[in-house]
Amino acid sequence: MKEDFKDFIEASGLLNYDPETISKIYQKNPRRLLKRLWQTLVPIFGYIISVGFDKLTGRLKDEKQARFRASQLTNLLVELGPAFVKAGQALSTRPDIIPVVLLEELSQLQDQLPGFSGEKAMDLIEEDLKKDINAIFSSIDKEPISAASLGQVHKATLKNGDSVAVKVQRPGLREQITLDLYIVRNIAFWLKKYVGLIRSDLVALIDELGKRVFEEMDYINEANNAEKFRNMHKENPKIAVPKIYNDFTSRRVLTMEWIEGTKLTNLEKVKSLGINPDEMIEIGVQCSLEQLLEHGFFHADPHPGNLLALKDGRLCYLDFGMMSEVSRDSRSGLIQAVVHLVNKKFDKLSLDFVKLGFLSKEVNLEPIVPAFQDVFINAIEMGVSKMDFKSVTDDMSGIMYKFPFKLPPYYALIIRSLITLEGIALSVDPEFKILGAAYPYFARRLMEDPDPQLRESLKEMLFDNNKFKWDRLEDLLSNAAKQTDLDLEKLLDEVINLLFSQKGGFLRSEIVEGLTNQIDMINWSIFKSFNFYLPNSLKVNIKNKEKIDNFIFNIDPFRRFLKVLENIPGYSIEIFIKRIPRLLNEPYTKDMSFKIAKKVTEKSVVRLVKIAAGTKV
Repeated sequence: MKEDFKDFIEASGLLNYDPETISKIYQKNPRRLLKRLWQTLVPIFGYIISVGFDKLTGRLKDEKQARFRASQLTNLLVELGPAFVKAGQALSTRPDIIPVVLLEELSQLQDQLPGFSGEKAMDLIEEDLKKDINAIFSSIDKEPISAASLGQVHKATLKNGDSVAVKVQRPGLREQITLDLYIVRNIAFWLKKYVGLIRSDLVALIDELGKRVFEEMDYINEANNAEKFRNMHKENPKIAVPKIYNDFTSRRVLTMEWIEGTKLTNLEKVKSLGINPDEMIEIGVQCSLEQLLEHGFFHADPHPGNLLALKDGRLCYLDFGMMSEVSRDSRSGLIQAVVHLVNKKFDKLSLDFVKLGFLSKEVNLEPIVPAFQDVFINAIEMGVSKMDFKSVTDDMSGIMYKFPFKLPPYYALIIRSLITLEGIALSVDPEFKILGAAYPYFARRLMEDPDPQLRESLKEMLFDNNKFKWDRLEDLLSNAAKQTDLDLEKLLDEVINLLFSQKGGFLRSEIVEGLTNQIDMINWSIFKSFNFYLPNSLKVNIKNKEKIDNFIFNIDPFRRFLKVLENIPGYSIEIFIKRIPRLLNEPYTKDMSFKIAKKVTEKSVVRLVKIAAGTKV
């Protein structure tokens, strides 16, 4: 007899996370609640009592004991089930809530549980898809190939011969998750109300977690995410995304293309395919940055099981249950924060954190600015490309725990994504620096993106107290040049835009001064040539022997700029020459011409006066 998989929660009409509706459901069903309370609260309060005793006796100050209690909590969460595992994973990205020791232990929390019986899986597939299993598949493995907290995966073959992966949700999962979220939320409410040490809104954190877990449990939502991700990267020949079979997908069953691949952490097997693991990591980093900074829709769980190297050299992404979005303003804000970091403008960096939602407007920023300086100054001196991301995030964790920070949900997922990706990369290359790998992409975005805020950020980065920083331009251009899809002509246009921007006045003044000197030298050279043929009685006594060499290219801003460009692959002088008509048509060009004419005239008049006075010139 087939098992009845009717979901108690879904039968109650709850398809999306709603804490008020959940509360009403369990108020009407106290027996379900009381049973689970006994299963969860007894071990939880046992753990709290043991930690409280350690704190009272001072044992918690010992790092070894603190780490033991942190590890104990991690194991307890696994024993309590999927909702608690998800809660632990959410907390592992919240340095504003928990101390560093606990943060490190929770970050190792694995989203893996033993699988459930194949018979149950087959019955659930039939119930959800409303078809006999043999009418859907020509064959299906009853033993799962992998199992996680929410479900497990079976390999199968469709009637048309396509090999597929069938993801089947754990029976009764929605009810268990919902009940546990209800319990955890009430614990959070109690802690918020009666424990003054916790300043962050734990209830809001649980609600955000609940929303995301409900999204993960809806496999139709995951299928839509996969399709969106696939369309996003369809023009990228280096990225693979499995096809979704919507006809065989429901809320609890997801059928997708079976893809043979190798985990990036299996170095020997990756190399045996003739693939350089470093190149795979580079593809992953670039793809993650594109997701984050261009599309604003990113994969928030790129762990080793979700990233495969394919025989054809592509990187395949799997599992689209945990995705997140970043608004355009937040994306620009993150880049602006990096600019202020590079410029060591820690006061502006603190304001960036306010704009991004990390700090409220009421928070006193005065003590936070020197804290930022202590964390970042040494790392910045080494250079962004050499900055240790893990070390910086650990130090930032300390600041966020000390001061009243509140992490936006998207940021927590970004950090989780980047740390996970860095962990994979370090298994390939122990010297890997994710910020170093990301900086070329950041440089290109900063140079090419037409967003007005980023244009201002670029100016801010290249000008320091109205002084143009050639070394920063060179650094940005050289890093941007590492991008294979760099549009050099577009990049050159942006530099010209800088020249003719309001902040470019200093550069224009340098060019005016340089051109004035060059034109004056030409005039003087012509005069000297004419003077050579004059009778001795009329010759002017000339002392200086200036030579005219390379005219325009000898003008300091042009000279330095061209020197920078020469080091960029693909650059040719023709690219620069093509921009001359545009340069001549710029509004500031006319103003510069008047200034040059005035200065040249003034210099010529001074010379004529000296000649008339019989002074050696």
